[in-house]
Amino acid sequence: MTEPESNTLIYHVDGELVPADEASVNVADRGFLYGDAAFETMRAYGGEIFAWDAHANRLQETCSVLELPHGLTDDDLYGRITDLLAANELSEAYVRLSITRGVQPGKLTPDEAVDPTVVVIVKPLPRGGSDGQPVYDGPATLQTVKTKRVPDSAIPTQAKTHNYLNGVLARLELRVSDADEAIMVDTDGHAAEGATSNLFFVRDNALRTPSLAVPVLPGITRGVVLDIAEQEGIPIEEGRYTPDEIRNADEVFLTNSTWEIRPVAVVDGIQVGGDAANQGDDNDTAAATQSPAGPVTTLLSRLFAARIDREHYD
Repeated sequence: MTEPESNTLIYHVDGELVPADEASVNVADRGFLYGDAAFETMRAYGGEIFAWDAHANRLQETCSVLELPHGLTDDDLYGRITDLLAANELSEAYVRLSITRGVQPGKLTPDEAVDPTVVVIVKPLPRGGSDGQPVYDGPATLQTVKTKRVPDSAIPTQAKTHNYLNGVLARLELRVSDADEAIMVDTDGHAAEGATSNLFFVRDNALRTPSLAVPVLPGITRGVVLDIAEQEGIPIEEGRYTPDEIRNADEVFLTNSTWEIRPVAVVDGIQVGGDAANQGDDNDTAAATQSPAGPVTTLLSRLFAARIDREHYD
């Protein structure tokens, strides 16, 4: 399939295929007014959604937390996605599915009856798998930010909602640095996650990642990486870590559905795997951004690509 120009894309809005520049929702929609909506960001390989069952389950969990009974089946939602991919002649794509509570009277308390707004948008991405190309430009640089991760007791971590102000504020802090992604900590100062990614690091040949109790969004790619590492016999630890432990790790990488596995070269100005005492020079930092991924990150990336090959291209 050929990839369309971005200005000719088609979106799926409430059961209708419409040109992207004509797609709209009601300004009284609760997804717009209050962020009262669930969403999933996914990736299509070979015209199919990777880890669809996991995404569908997480979407159900979010809607359960929001008490949003949208009445749509997983098959119906998947059908809308595949129809949209076909309409755009896309087999390799970013896909975002949103379900809002819909239009209701202008009050904070939602009505029990729900007439949901369902929107699916796509954009082309490179081919994945062993013969694919990454969507990012080189290893990432990370910066620990002051914006804290919202406690699970305030907004349940497993709920992936339209209210992403926490991540927006974290990303705004990066404007004064050259960092690609923020490291957000919880209210106790433990590293949690990026604004749009899960965080991993390697120390003493073991793979480590913040526990879901920190709180951390249960990322779909995070789960796949842990599964691959377990099958490969790589020691795994999920725990509570300080930003200093991330800075002094042997390897660091990020995961999300779009990036897959993205190696990290610099954390808070310190080259990953380097001598922290000799960091800080601009030339050192510039060189660090070209550093290759470490052996564990490289292995996991290769095995992740192989899984994509088996499930979507073989």
